[in-house]
Amino acid sequence: MEEKGQYGVALVGCGIVGGGTARILTQDKTFLQERTGISLYLKYVTSRNYTNARSIGIPEDLYEQDYDKVLSDPDVFVVVELIGGLTDAKRIIIAALEAGKHVVTANKALMAHYGPELFALARKKNVTIGFEASCGGGIPIVKVITDGLLANKIEAMYGIVNGTCNHILTEMTEKGESYQQALKSAQEAGLAEADPTLDVTGMDSVHKLTILGSLAFGERVDLDSIPVTGIDTLDLYDIESGKELGYIMKLLAIGQKTDKGLALSVAPAFVHTVHPLARISGAFNAVSIYGHAVGHTMYMGRGAGSSPTASAVVSDIIATALGITSKAFETLNLWPDRTQKARQLAPEDLISRYYLRFMVKDRPGTVARISSILSSNGISITSLLQKEEAKDNIPLVMTTHEARAGAVTQALKEIENLEETVSAPIFIRIIEEHPESFL
Repeated sequence: MEEKGQYGVALVGCGIVGGGTARILTQDKTFLQERTGISLYLKYVTSRNYTNARSIGIPEDLYEQDYDKVLSDPDVFVVVELIGGLTDAKRIIIAALEAGKHVVTANKALMAHYGPELFALARKKNVTIGFEASCGGGIPIVKVITDGLLANKIEAMYGIVNGTCNHILTEMTEKGESYQQALKSAQEAGLAEADPTLDVTGMDSVHKLTILGSLAFGERVDLDSIPVTGIDTLDLYDIESGKELGYIMKLLAIGQKTDKGLALSVAPAFVHTVHPLARISGAFNAVSIYGHAVGHTMYMGRGAGSSPTASAVVSDIIATALGITSKAFETLNLWPDRTQKARQLAPEDLISRYYLRFMVKDRPGTVARISSILSSNGISITSLLQKEEAKDNIPLVMTTHEARAGAVTQALKEIENLEETVSAPIFIRIIEEHPESFL
């Protein structure tokens, strides 16, 4: 058994985040003890490859491939899963919970897919799961929701939760790079994976919104029901046109309460240049939350990388050892582990402003015909931007007043069928200047 005030940590996975976690636990051990009054020590490191463990000086007598031995050791207080993926990670976490060990993980995909199931098992075994690092990297957004904003009914949550995408969009916005150029520079800088699909298609953001939405709104969010559009199909022309109109493009994960259910989405959106989110550049993340009592709040920090994510992991280990995580499990219904899913607003019922772009033949009356179709669907125009970029075909950009998404979609179908229209219309949501107006 661990001695009073001493807590053994078993680290499963010693890659970028695992190595950062091990480094903090070993190199900052004295500081952590002085700060918290408890002693955390690395008991085991289990990994497929120990190259990284050796490079940061982890003693080889801590290496252990026998996971059953790790779980049977009474000195192990918490198992930290940092291998990623679904199948093996789920097996590792279930085994740890069954053995009566607390768990800390940075695995957003696993928590998004199997969170309710794992939470139910943890409660049954009277242990806990810490998952701060799965959502915001160095931003303690889970603790904000479950502690700092506990007195609030959260009405809306939206933000930038993928640093790779934000870096790419920043390069496109500030340097005029194409998507492919910006992606390549992100990969060369180590800010994007060799296969960036999970990031650029928006699925990484969907995983995070699933977790945060469940916490914020107290309902089980189904990740498969969240509409998602990535940044991989964006055209630089729209980013530059948005800038001319006073907007900056961001990939936003959005959740808001409505009378008809939760409105959830991940998609590129325009925010006004004076909006706080417009100022978040590079690989930084930011999450904005609106509570009924506190009003608008925002949290910013590095969303990925070894040290920021490891910081969140170690904070969860400390919270687990101090009993903070356990108290949350015992007293709060933070993430329902029931099978009933949240009632969600149908995507077509969402009310918002929109940026529209049409590529049309340069013929008299074209703008009037497009405007007439929009009007017949209850959509009014707030601005028009027209450039003569080609001899025969011209891009036509419009912004709208608030409109129902279903009406916009119907209007665009009708406009696409016009003889003057040469390609499918583009539509992008606009988030208002003031966060309150987003509600």
